[in-house]
Amino acid sequence: MSIEQVEAKHFKKGNYIMVDDIPCRVVGNSKSAPGKHGHLKCKIEATGLIDGKKRMIMKPGESKIPSPIIDKRAAQVLTINGKTAQLMDMVTYETFDTQIPDDVSGVTESGEVEYWVIAGANVIRAVK
Repeated sequence: MSIEQVEAKHFKKGNYIMVDDIPCRVVGNSKSAPGKHGHLKCKIEATGLIDGKKRMIMKPGESKIPSPIIDKRAAQVLTINGKTAQLMDMVTYETFDTQIPDDVSGVTESGEVEYWVIAGANVIRAVK
Protein backbone atom coordinates (compact mmCIF):
# COMPACT_ATOMS: atom_id res chain seq x y z
CA MET A 1 0.00 0.00 0.00
CA SER A 2 1.52 3.31 -1.11
CA ILE A 3 0.88 6.30 1.12
CA GLU A 4 2.36 9.79 1.24
CA GLN A 5 2.11 12.31 4.09
CA VAL A 6 0.50 15.69 3.22
CA GLU A 7 -0.17 18.69 5.47
CA ALA A 8 -3.87 19.22 6.25
CA LYS A 9 -3.91 22.77 4.83
CA HIS A 10 -2.98 21.50 1.33
CA PHE A 11 -6.02 19.24 0.77
CA LYS A 12 -8.52 20.49 -1.82
CA LYS A 13 -11.82 19.17 -3.15
CA GLY A 14 -11.19 16.00 -5.16
CA ASN A 15 -7.95 14.97 -3.39
CA TYR A 16 -7.66 11.58 -1.69
CA ILE A 17 -7.14 11.14 2.05
CA MET A 18 -7.03 8.31 4.60
CA VAL A 19 -9.59 8.79 7.40
CA ASP A 20 -9.52 6.08 10.09
CA ASP A 21 -7.48 3.86 7.68
CA ILE A 22 -10.23 4.11 5.03
CA PRO A 23 -9.46 5.77 1.67
CA CYS A 24 -11.73 8.77 1.01
CA ARG A 25 -12.22 11.60 -1.49
CA VAL A 26 -12.16 15.14 -0.06
CA VAL A 27 -15.50 16.96 -0.44
CA GLY A 28 -14.49 20.15 1.35
CA ASN A 29 -11.75 21.70 3.48
CA SER A 30 -12.77 24.72 5.54
CA LYS A 31 -9.96 26.59 7.30
CA SER A 32 -10.11 28.97 10.25
CA ALA A 33 -7.47 30.93 12.15
CA PRO A 34 -8.78 31.83 15.62
CA GLY A 35 -7.26 35.03 17.02
CA LYS A 36 -4.30 37.16 16.07
CA HIS A 37 -1.60 34.54 16.75
CA GLY A 38 -3.78 31.44 16.49
CA HIS A 39 -2.78 28.50 14.36
CA LEU A 40 -4.77 27.43 11.32
CA LYS A 41 -7.39 24.72 11.93
CA CYS A 42 -8.75 22.56 9.09
CA LYS A 43 -12.12 20.82 9.02
CA ILE A 44 -11.89 18.21 6.25
CA GLU A 45 -15.07 16.53 4.99
CA ALA A 46 -14.67 13.37 2.88
CA THR A 47 -16.64 10.41 1.49
CA GLY A 48 -15.34 6.84 1.49
CA LEU A 49 -14.23 5.44 -1.87
CA ILE A 50 -15.19 1.88 -0.95
CA ASP A 51 -18.29 2.29 1.25
CA GLY A 52 -19.53 5.80 0.28
CA LYS A 53 -19.95 6.97 3.91
CA LYS A 54 -19.32 10.60 4.89
CA ARG A 55 -16.50 11.28 7.32
CA MET A 56 -15.13 14.44 8.96
CA ILE A 57 -11.86 15.20 10.73
CA MET A 58 -10.46 18.36 12.36
CA LYS A 59 -6.71 18.86 12.45
CA PRO A 60 -4.21 21.70 12.80
CA GLY A 61 -3.09 23.02 9.41
CA GLU A 62 0.52 21.85 9.84
CA SER A 63 -0.34 18.27 10.88
CA LYS A 64 0.55 15.50 8.43
CA ILE A 65 -2.30 13.30 7.17
CA PRO A 66 -1.79 10.13 5.08
CA SER A 67 -2.89 10.32 1.45
CA PRO A 68 -3.17 7.08 -0.57
CA ILE A 69 -1.48 6.73 -3.93
CA ILE A 70 -4.05 5.16 -6.27
CA ASP A 71 -2.94 2.69 -8.93
CA LYS A 72 -5.36 2.73 -11.89
CA ARG A 73 -5.41 -0.46 -13.98
CA ALA A 74 -7.41 -2.27 -16.67
CA ALA A 75 -8.89 -5.77 -16.33
CA GLN A 76 -11.03 -8.24 -18.25
CA VAL A 77 -14.18 -9.64 -16.65
CA LEU A 78 -14.04 -13.46 -16.60
CA THR A 79 -17.24 -14.37 -14.73
CA ILE A 80 -20.04 -12.64 -12.82
CA ASN A 81 -21.75 -14.24 -9.81
CA GLY A 82 -24.44 -11.88 -8.47
CA LYS A 83 -22.64 -8.74 -7.21
CA THR A 84 -19.17 -10.33 -7.42
CA ALA A 85 -16.97 -10.32 -10.52
CA GLN A 86 -13.86 -12.34 -11.24
CA LEU A 87 -11.32 -10.13 -13.02
CA MET A 88 -8.02 -10.74 -14.80
CA ASP A 89 -5.46 -7.93 -14.85
CA MET A 90 -4.48 -7.03 -18.44
CA VAL A 91 -0.79 -6.49 -17.57
CA THR A 92 0.09 -9.10 -14.92
CA TYR A 93 -2.61 -11.68 -15.87
CA GLU A 94 -3.43 -12.32 -12.21
CA THR A 95 -7.06 -13.19 -11.37
CA PHE A 96 -9.02 -11.94 -8.36
CA ASP A 97 -12.59 -11.47 -7.13
CA THR A 98 -14.09 -8.07 -6.33
CA GLN A 99 -17.51 -6.55 -5.61
CA ILE A 100 -19.40 -4.71 -8.37
CA PRO A 101 -20.40 -1.27 -7.00
CA ASP A 102 -23.98 -0.04 -7.41
CA ASP A 103 -22.90 3.12 -9.26
CA VAL A 104 -21.12 1.14 -12.03
CA SER A 105 -23.49 -0.36 -14.61
CA GLY A 106 -22.87 -2.31 -17.79
CA VAL A 107 -20.36 -4.84 -16.42
CA THR A 108 -20.61 -7.91 -18.70
CA GLU A 109 -18.62 -11.11 -19.03
CA SER A 110 -15.61 -10.86 -21.36
CA GLY A 111 -15.86 -7.05 -21.16
CA GLU A 112 -13.16 -4.69 -19.92
CA VAL A 113 -13.27 -2.52 -16.80
CA GLU A 114 -11.05 0.05 -15.13
CA TYR A 115 -10.26 -0.75 -11.51
CA TRP A 116 -8.28 1.03 -8.82
CA VAL A 117 -5.96 -0.53 -6.24
CA ILE A 118 -6.58 1.52 -3.10
CA ALA A 119 -5.10 0.57 0.27
CA GLY A 120 -4.88 -3.09 -0.74
CA ALA A 121 -8.46 -3.27 -2.05
CA ASN A 122 -9.51 -3.60 -5.70
CA VAL A 123 -12.46 -1.36 -6.64
CA ILE A 124 -14.18 -1.31 -10.06
CA ARG A 125 -14.56 2.33 -11.14
CA ALA A 126 -15.68 2.29 -14.81
CA VAL A 127 -16.59 0.11 -17.79
CA LYS A 128 -14.39 0.51 -20.86
